[in-house]
Amino acid sequence: MRHTIALIVGTCLTVGVSAAAWTASQQPRPVSTAPTTIDEVLVAVRADLQEGRSDIMAKNLTLTSAQAAKFWPMFESYQTEQNAIMDEQLKGIQRYIEGFDTLDDAGALGLINAHIDRDARMSALRKKWLAEFQKAVGTKLAVRAMQIDRRLSLAHQMEFAARIPLAH
Repeated sequence: MRHTIALIVGTCLTVGVSAAAWTASQQPRPVSTAPTTIDEVLVAVRADLQEGRSDIMAKNLTLTSAQAAKFWPMFESYQTEQNAIMDEQLKGIQRYIEGFDTLDDAGALGLINAHIDRDARMSALRKKWLAEFQKAVGTKLAVRAMQIDRRLSLAHQMEFAARIPLAH
């Protein structure tokens, strides 16, 4: 269990470093004591991802004060919906890793189906929120926000995928 928690925390920290490289102005934050339960890890991972995303968004979107007043509360709601999807994914990864030594066909299929479902849910979420962001900031800024969010998400998914053992 500790190895798995360390893996997830390490992933979170690596994602933070990847996001920092993406934007030169991102500064690394000091690392606190590692959480000990999966729920604490989820809270820590979620907080790190949200803070990083918001910071990168703010540095890469030029919004008027009127646009910002509309966009940021919407972006917060968008992140809340993303969190639900991310929490399910992290819990699924945790279950997969915990049962890896006794993995059967159903367990392996369950992991890949969870990834496919996550991708579909994220696409649907982005489509929904793209329309909302367009109302608040116009099409080009809404598209830019989604491009940034998608790039960050792809970087995070690559970090997670690199740490999940391949089925055998």
